[in-house]
Amino acid sequence: MAMPNHLDREFTVEAPNKKWVTDITYIQTRQGWCYLAAVVDLYSRKVVGWDVAKTMTAELALRALRLAKLLRQPKGKVLVHSDQGSQYTSSEWRDYAKDNGVELSQSRRGNCWDNAVMERFFGSLKSEWVKERCYPDAESAKRDISKYVIEYYNMWRPHTHLGGLSPNEYEVAA
Repeated sequence: MAMPNHLDREFTVEAPNKKWVTDITYIQTRQGWCYLAAVVDLYSRKVVGWDVAKTMTAELALRALRLAKLLRQPKGKVLVHSDQGSQYTSSEWRDYAKDNGVELSQSRRGNCWDNAVMERFFGSLKSEWVKERCYPDAESAKRDISKYVIEYYNMWRPHTHLGGLSPNEYEVAA
């Protein structure tokens, strides 16, 4: 059963750790597909949680969300918006949210615009970084994507929405 769309395409946020978006995408390796789950803070467009695995499970999505919670230490409830994939409608996902100060929101079925910021991150990752690589396996993909997130996307990549600043620069300047 889907949750209501509390985000309602309100992608501009006045403070960090209020609204996060999340999703899972496919990454090709020589051993087949692996999957990246990521969490983005809408305030700064910073990737605040991520993980890569060989299977697309609720546990993968939860590892990305747990990392976001650990790294960001939000005060109060965080709205976490996703699509209606089975990982995000699972009892594990809902139970974690209920027990950890997370308010769930979900896109309308088949409407990618409801999670456009997350889709934009995946598009940037694939066009700027992944398309040039041929990963031998999921572990290699995870190491390289972590480098993209930490050393390039969050630290240096300028965002029009942030006035040309990177997510890290935007959070420091605010």
